[in-house]
Amino acid sequence: MANTPQSKKRARQNERRYEINKARRSRIRTFLRRVEEAIASGDQAVAKEALQSAQPELMRGVSKGVMHKNTAARKMSRLASRVKALA
Repeated sequence: MANTPQSKKRARQNERRYEINKARRSRIRTFLRRVEEAIASGDQAVAKEALQSAQPELMRGVSKGVMHKNTAARKMSRLASRVKALA
């Protein structure tokens, strides 16, 4: 349990950041799920559109520190290759 004023403030800040980061991760996963569903349906046009909308969300997650740069790049690469394979 936090005792000093500084550690109490840190605990409050950590809680706030946790909620914000949780919302960001959830939003990113939602966009990725849309791409997955579009790939599963087999419609390349819809999948391509979903991928283009997911890309900025992934990169925003990287810039906000929610996700590592290489993780986002790997996810984008794998999704892009799967969308391309639908052709």
